[in-house]
Amino acid sequence: MKTQSEKNERIDIRVTAEEKRIFLRARKLSGDRSLSAFVTRIVKTKAFEIIEDNKRILSSERDRNIFFDAIFADLDPNQALKDAAKEYNSSQD
Repeated sequence: MKTQSEKNERIDIRVTAEEKRIFLRARKLSGDRSLSAFVTRIVKTKAFEIIEDNKRILSSERDRNIFFDAIFADLDPNQALKDAAKEYNSSQD
């Protein structure tokens, strides 16, 4: 756990009175010791979720691109594939 002296960065935000009331109520229900601790915990949790979601999306896009590039590329089959096809076709006769 970080001490106050280790926490040297600051974020200032403006919220409506209604938002602050909701945050304070949620903080009280959550058991966090302060509004700052509550907001930090919630924002940090959500930030990690967003980062992980983004990684999954980028991985999915990369995988999709690799797949479609392989499917639609004008590549000739390699010798091993040609040999396997020839062997398969000869076994069907």
